Amino acid sequence: MCELDAILLEDNTRQLVMESVTKVMVDGDSIELIGILGDRTTLKGAIKLIDFSKGEIVILSK
Repeated sequence: MCELDAILLEDNTRQLVMESVTKVMVDGDSIELIGILGDRTTLKGAIKLIDFSKGEIVILSK
């Protein structure tokens, strides 16, 4: 299984917001991240990059 670390990018600062993300659901500027154990986090922003080779998703903060 491929899991991603979610990184929030705000003012050129990277912050890890969630590890082991297995599902990403987008509704407008709302992004819901769901982890391997079912934990959930919702952010306001836009997806900038999904890099499977690095195992990360980068989200621009709004």
